[in-house]
Amino acid sequence: MTSAYWLTNVRLESGYEQDHDQVIGTRTELAHIRIDGGTIAEIVTAAKLIQDELPKHDAREQLLLPSFRESHLHLDKTYYGGPWQAVRPAASIFARIEQEEKLLPQLFPVAEERAAKLLDLIIGHGSTYVRGHVNIDPVSGLKGLEAVKRTLEHYQDKIDAELVAFTQHGLLRSHAEQLVRDAVRNGASHIGSVDPAVVDGDREKSLNLLMQIAVEENASIDIHVHESGPSGIETLSLLAKLTEDAGWQGRVTVSHAFAFAAADFNEVKELAEQFAALQIDIASTVPIGRLHMPLPALQQLGISVGLGNDSIIDHWSPFGMGDNLEKAQRYAELYGRSQEHLLSQTLGVITGGVTPLNAEGTQVWPHVGADASMVLVQASCTAEAVARRSARTAVFHKGNLAAGSI
Repeated sequence: MTSAYWLTNVRLESGYEQDHDQVIGTRTELAHIRIDGGTIAEIVTAAKLIQDELPKHDAREQLLLPSFRESHLHLDKTYYGGPWQAVRPAASIFARIEQEEKLLPQLFPVAEERAAKLLDLIIGHGSTYVRGHVNIDPVSGLKGLEAVKRTLEHYQDKIDAELVAFTQHGLLRSHAEQLVRDAVRNGASHIGSVDPAVVDGDREKSLNLLMQIAVEENASIDIHVHESGPSGIETLSLLAKLTEDAGWQGRVTVSHAFAFAAADFNEVKELAEQFAALQIDIASTVPIGRLHMPLPALQQLGISVGLGNDSIIDHWSPFGMGDNLEKAQRYAELYGRSQEHLLSQTLGVITGGVTPLNAEGTQVWPHVGADASMVLVQASCTAEAVARRSARTAVFHKGNLAAGSI
């Protein structure tokens, strides 16, 4: 597609329909949108006749939504695109790590091909941003990072990416400090480790080293913390203290953060308030089963929550569809957000907080000057798109057609 064109007959949300104080529906209007240089340059009513000679692409009255953000995905180690394999039994995380140490060399030759298939999958579902975790360990070295970087070079017009140098085998346990530093110097924007008290066996030493590397290499942090109960709370509390001491506010994400899944939220409310004050984000897969993460409560306190698929068909999990709209649907269903207003606002958990209508029903997206990263959806409104996981027909990244057709 050319850098300047019109997307015509687009359905945009204009406000909520109300019955007294209840939202009972969503109003929409048809519009023409001019894209120029990757941004939205003009929005006019569909009743207006376009006079210029720019190319015109008919959206056929489909709904336009902001594109999605995949907040947690392992790009370097997947079975996706290859032969089916279910997860093999492992008695502990250490047994799983031993499996991985043997498996990774087998995946290196197909790492670029598999990463490309994963990117095609998530882009096709509407994601134009991904935070990808890449193993950094003595077995992988920087091989996984370099493979993913080479793959991403072919997707610059389709997706934005941030890479996390992730010590899956433990920062201390695998003696990975220098490798992590090398990874940052070779393109990783974030660093991360996993369950410092369990995997590394020394919470304080592991977290202090992680923060030291982050500060010295000017990297952000995205750490996996599956630890729950008092141990998990202690880990997250120490991380919060280190974040404040280092002045690393707004540069730390905790993936999973299962310690917040306490039986009584009051037990972790003060810690959640610390996270909000320090702008520590949470990335979640919206887990189902024995853990019930209080994600809406965390958001209400001001914590930014993003959703992701984590593993997609690998030796850790045979699940994961790569569809963040499915994650939003799960979020809405799990937390009882079945009403029009709540369904509509749920979209924000997969768009970085961007929704066509704000909580009061004022139209805030799209607007002139906005990044033209967007998705055409076969739905009458956002609420329907979330509840029904409606089909996506075209995905745009900064104005460029990244998937589908128009």
